[in-house]
Amino acid sequence: MSARKTTPPREYLGELEQVVLLAVAHLQGAGYGMTVRREIEERGGRRTSIGALYATLERLEEKGLVRSRTGAPTAERGGRAKRFFAVTASGMRALTRSRRLLDAMWDGIPSARDAG
Repeated sequence: MSARKTTPPREYLGELEQVVLLAVAHLQGAGYGMTVRREIEERGGRRTSIGALYATLERLEEKGLVRSRTGAPTAERGGRAKRFFAVTASGMRALTRSRRLLDAMWDGIPSARDAG
């Protein structure tokens, strides 16, 4: 009996992971915690706690979907540096997979205006 080669299952993004990745992508490498949070609130109308946001950013970085860099310390932050995030190529591929999955699932579902 030959051993069958299996590929690991693809991990799908959760809703908050998708939203955070999209916000980081919109900020084009200039996003840090508060600007990512503001982007989510302004574009999506969704309030997110800073703790949940940073936990998600950490998880995304561990998965290789975002990368971070530390900026220069600033006086307005009491000499602390900001941590800036950018989406990686793997992160963009994960977003594309998620979008395709959702598009496929929505295919054939009547829109809200069609529903009765």
